[in-house]
Amino acid sequence: MTVLTDKIKINKSNGVGWITLNQPQKKNAISFEMWEAIPHIAQRFSDDDDIRVVVVKGEGDQAFSSGADISQFENKRSSKSTTDEYNLTVKAAVAALDQLAKPLIAMIQGYCIGGGTSVAVHCDIRIAADNAVFAIPAAKLGLAYRWEDIYPLVQLIGPSFTRELLYTGNRFNATEAMQMGLINRVVPTAELESYVAEYTAGISANAPLTIHCANRTVAEALKDPEQRDLAEVEILAARCFDSKDYQEGRQAFSEKRKPRFKGH
Repeated sequence: MTVLTDKIKINKSNGVGWITLNQPQKKNAISFEMWEAIPHIAQRFSDDDDIRVVVVKGEGDQAFSSGADISQFENKRSSKSTTDEYNLTVKAAVAALDQLAKPLIAMIQGYCIGGGTSVAVHCDIRIAADNAVFAIPAAKLGLAYRWEDIYPLVQLIGPSFTRELLYTGNRFNATEAMQMGLINRVVPTAELESYVAEYTAGISANAPLTIHCANRTVAEALKDPEQRDLAEVEILAARCFDSKDYQEGRQAFSEKRKPRFKGH
């Protein structure tokens, strides 16, 4: 396994890139240095043609992430200037997750709190163990969630559940999070790893160009109409139809076998 920093580990296996939040002694709280590293990791995985899908998880079985590392706030968020720098770093990190050119899955068990929830929300798909716990306790800390934090949450779960999360600061279990639409799937804790392995294998076997087109099309659909780059969507769709993978898909279908997609 390659260690990018002592607090984030990355590796790849069988077409899957893994990002592991690695601060288990603090329930994988996300430090400033970890926020700084995320854009570099996202770019590295985007550029790696061997990677078909990316999974974010927490080290150990107690937490995906308990949120931002509050122990750093005295130095990193004690004044307007340091808070502005911190917020820009977090903004760049979640933007990099949004723009990652591969399907991005959050594999969640245990605590998924505050900044951990933000990371999960900026993933494409969230698969949670039945021991997962979600909360955004900003109101209990006196800090504010900004537009770039709240808007994706409203898009995902709607205004009413967003207000409930933010107003109460309460913790919600996996079943409640599923009812909100915060997560896609809930599986028994003991089956989480095998379920995610099978799930990612299925995505990895599909046509990369088609998945990339779907990824970017959904991203454009979430933008305001005047900001949508529909020309790019058309180019990506045309590229699929012109690809060797499309020929392979048709041939495999006619031959009743699994296709072998190459991404070109």
